[in-house]
Amino acid sequence: MELINVKFLIDTFFVALSGVPVALLVTCVSLLIAVPLGFFLALTRINEIPVLKNITKTYVSFVRGTPVIIQIFVLYSSIPLILDGILKNYNIDYAIYDVNPLWYAYIIFSFNTAAVLSEVFRSALQTVPKGQLEAAQAVGLTTAQAYRRIIIPQALVAALPNVCTATINLIKATSLGYAISLQEITLRAKVAANVGYNYLEAYMDIFFVYLILCMTVEYLFKLSERRLSRYKSVVA
Repeated sequence: MELINVKFLIDTFFVALSGVPVALLVTCVSLLIAVPLGFFLALTRINEIPVLKNITKTYVSFVRGTPVIIQIFVLYSSIPLILDGILKNYNIDYAIYDVNPLWYAYIIFSFNTAAVLSEVFRSALQTVPKGQLEAAQAVGLTTAQAYRRIIIPQALVAALPNVCTATINLIKATSLGYAISLQEITLRAKVAANVGYNYLEAYMDIFFVYLILCMTVEYLFKLSERRLSRYKSVVA
């Protein structure tokens, strides 16, 4: 008996590969939402904004203290119920349970990633001496201009390695999208494996696809770090 079906392994690799656009789409959209939200949450912690600071701490603790798969199940179950209740309250007839799971994936992974990035940005912003903001304001720059021109470029140098890690973790987390029937890498490979029970080959394909994808993203972040290296002397 053949231990590994090589033909299935090769064929299913391309099946799994076809799920990469969905995984990248979820990753990109989630980051577009999570980056500004995470930065805002970081500012609430740094500036110790009343109420918002405590809400942010609770939110971050919840995300860091619970498995991603549990967050997926809780949010995927609660969001449709909440929306269905709101729609019924306003007598709006809409099949909320027929919504493409891709939309739920955007919400769920943005929710998770924003909490992670808020801690990344908070620690990065704290590496920039407070005197630089005061100096910028002294020469006539507004707080927004000071952050955009001076604080953020320096903080980005310190944050980029952790942003890279968060991005890679987000890409890997999309593999849990099968739990909400998201047609990404894992689900496509598992469906192909169901026919002949070739799960070993399917999981090997999933492994290789994610390995290639994450290594590529890591390489792109390293290129970005080199471009931002001109700010390192400023940070130092």
